[in-house]
Amino acid sequence: MKAATFDTNFTAVTPALPTTRLPALGLDLVDATAAQTIATLLAPGRRRAFFMNAHCCNLHRRDRGYREAVACADVLLPDGIGVELAGRMTGQRLTANLNGTDLVPTLLEKAAAQGKSVYLFGGKPGTAEAAAAALQAKIPALRVAGTRDGYDGAADAEAVIDDVNASGADILLVALGVPMQEIWLHRHAMRLDTALTLGVGALFDFLAGNVSRAPGWVRRAKAEWVWRLAQEPRRLAKRYLAGNVSFLANAALRAWGPESAAAAQRRFLDVTLSLTALVLLAPLLAITAFAIKADSKGPVLFRQTRVGRNGREFTMLKFRSMSVDAEARRDALLATSDREGVCFKSKSDPRITRVGRFIRRFSIDELPQILNVLKGEMAIVGPRPALPTEVAAYPPRALGRLAVKPGLTGVWQVSGRASVGFDKMVEMDLSYAASRTLLLDLSLIARTFGAVLGGRGAY
Repeated sequence: MKAATFDTNFTAVTPALPTTRLPALGLDLVDATAAQTIATLLAPGRRRAFFMNAHCCNLHRRDRGYREAVACADVLLPDGIGVELAGRMTGQRLTANLNGTDLVPTLLEKAAAQGKSVYLFGGKPGTAEAAAAALQAKIPALRVAGTRDGYDGAADAEAVIDDVNASGADILLVALGVPMQEIWLHRHAMRLDTALTLGVGALFDFLAGNVSRAPGWVRRAKAEWVWRLAQEPRRLAKRYLAGNVSFLANAALRAWGPESAAAAQRRFLDVTLSLTALVLLAPLLAITAFAIKADSKGPVLFRQTRVGRNGREFTMLKFRSMSVDAEARRDALLATSDREGVCFKSKSDPRITRVGRFIRRFSIDELPQILNVLKGEMAIVGPRPALPTEVAAYPPRALGRLAVKPGLTGVWQVSGRASVGFDKMVEMDLSYAASRTLLLDLSLIARTFGAVLGGRGAY
């Protein structure tokens, strides 16, 4: 990152923005508020700014031309939750997430107040014009010096340069997509008269309404990529799911080493699947809650203390499938357990409600534990969390189950659940803890769907 830049067309020196080098990425990113960043970008002088998100960082590792373009930029702006998480891996917190879809319109408002004009270059035919119209509707004082599409309009670089320079624009927004836009600017920026050049990715599509923007509450929850996946699953799955897993795994590898990289990758998978499940299963969750309330008195959710990793207790959530006095009646029913060992399970348990039998049969009662996964108390894959009374009765070997986070599903859950005896369950869980890999987790997740539909051992 350059601290200051001199240019033959400007006598002013580019003010320096504070930056932070993230070892997990090997990049110097702006570490400033949006207001500070905008003020510097609009100050006298020439500068080129690129946004860096997880997808950009993945390309940066493997595309030499893109790396060269990024290295010559004056400003690199942190964009997205992935980059923020990469910083936190080494205890670094960037001042702000400078997301382009939020930052650029605000920057143009300030630019309009200063009498500056903007040129929009990129997007499908008609997209730049529609984006310009949307900006002018929002910022009436903004002067649009010109527009040009990124297809036929970009075929002749000389014509583009001549048109931009003839327009007298102060700011050039280039939306050719990563890495094309950055490489194009790297090759031609010194021949452009615009003071500020920005690579803006899909911004024109957002402004033109070609791509639905996530609601504010989704962005505040830092789950905008989940929203985008829901909008365009086939096109974006690779970038926003596999791409983010790959990015965080590599960031963790640089920051901590191979073992921690695997842990970060597994945690990202947990968060990814949990957030996606909450979005997709929202109707089922609502219907279940209504059915429980209509069937019997008592709360919709059942809270129970369970033992997690390394013996740490936490409050596990389930949909209530029993009568409200179930805990008080448990001791009187221990002799009716259908299962050998310290874990109680009875197929004819009289405490189970009518709705409870149905939601247990299809494991719907376990779905609220998605929230436990998001909080980091549980994982998607792991041993089932035990009661404190059960752990107190564990033989020494069984305590090895507590070496990993408890999970929503696992080897025991896909192998028969309650029909598997305690000793065999312990051996299954110990084997998983000793040999778990991301591939094994994905395999167990896939097998869970068949186990749920089959219903073996579910009661």
